[in-house]
Amino acid sequence: MSGPLLSIAGLIVHFNTSQGTVRAVDGVSLSLNKGETLGLVGESGCGKSTLGKAIVGLVKPTAGSVQLDGMEIAGLSRGELRRHRARLQMIFQDPYASLNPRLRVGKIIEEPLSVHGVGNARERRAAVVQLAERVGLRPEMLTRHPHEFSGGQRQRIGIARALALNPEIIICDEPVSALDVSVQAQVVNLLGDLQRERGLSYLFISHDLSVVQHLAHRVAVMYLGKIVEQAPRKSLWARPLHPYTRTLLAAVPVPDPDQPKLIDQPMVEGEIPSPLNPPSGCHFRTRCPFAQAICAEQEPALKEVADGHFVACHFVERKPDGTVTAP
Repeated sequence: MSGPLLSIAGLIVHFNTSQGTVRAVDGVSLSLNKGETLGLVGESGCGKSTLGKAIVGLVKPTAGSVQLDGMEIAGLSRGELRRHRARLQMIFQDPYASLNPRLRVGKIIEEPLSVHGVGNARERRAAVVQLAERVGLRPEMLTRHPHEFSGGQRQRIGIARALALNPEIIICDEPVSALDVSVQAQVVNLLGDLQRERGLSYLFISHDLSVVQHLAHRVAVMYLGKIVEQAPRKSLWARPLHPYTRTLLAAVPVPDPDQPKLIDQPMVEGEIPSPLNPPSGCHFRTRCPFAQAICAEQEPALKEVADGHFVACHFVERKPDGTVTAP
C-alpha cells in the first residue's frame, strides 16, 4: 500500500440547533496507517466522539473527505456504505447501552455475520464461539443476556462483535473509560494483542493520557473541534509544544507525590468555550497563558516543526538551524 489506510481531510461536522450552529468538528485532517494506533485526546466536549462517528458514517459530515484505502466514503448512502462496513468497525464507550438487552450474547456477536450474509448458520455459530473464546468469554456464556455480565465482560462482547467481520480499522471510542482500573488494563492488553495478531489499525479516542501513552504510536490533540498538535507518542511526551498539550500532560496525576510532574506548566483557567460560539482566531486563546493580540486576529495553521511533529500555535517556530522554539 502506497498511502495511509484511512485519510481524513478538512472534515467538518456542524449541527443546526434552535440556539445556533454547533461546530462539533471544524476542519480536521488526520491519517491512519496499517497496523498503527493513532490516539485522539482532548477534554470532554472537544468533538472526539463526533469525529469517530463521522468516520464510520453514524453521523453525516457537513463537509470534508473520508477516504478508506483511497476510496471516498464520506457522503455515501447507507446502502453504499454497507459494502465497506466489514473493513471499518467501532467499539463504543458504554459497554451496556451499545448492546441490545433483548438479545443473547451469541446473537449479538453473530449479528454482523448475519447482516452481511457470511457463511451458513453452522459456520456462523462456530465463528461466534471462536470470537468469544478469543476475547476471554466461555462458550456457555453465549446463551446469557448483557445484564448478566460485568462492565469488562460487556466490553469484551463489544470487541468480539467488532471483530466478527475481520475489519482492518476499529474506531475505539473511549472503550475503557467506564471500567475499573484493573479491568481497563485487561481490555487495553487485549486490544494490543489483537492488533499484533491481526494487523489492526486503531483510532483510539480517550481523555486518559496514561492509556494512550501505553497503546498509541502517534497522538493527535483536539481542542474545540480542531487538531492543535500531532506527533509520534515519544516526541509528544518528550517535548509537547502546544500550551494546551502541556496543560493536559501537567494534569496527569503522579502516583508518588514526591516525584515531579511530567510537565511544569501553569494551569489554565475557565471552562472550554461553547462550540456554538467558538473564539475567533486561535480557539484556545481565551484560556492560554501566552495569548497575545495576534491569537484573536488570526487562526494558526497546523504546521510541521519537526519530523512528524505538527502544531498549531503562532509562537512555535522552527529555526533555520533546526531547533524549535515554543512559548
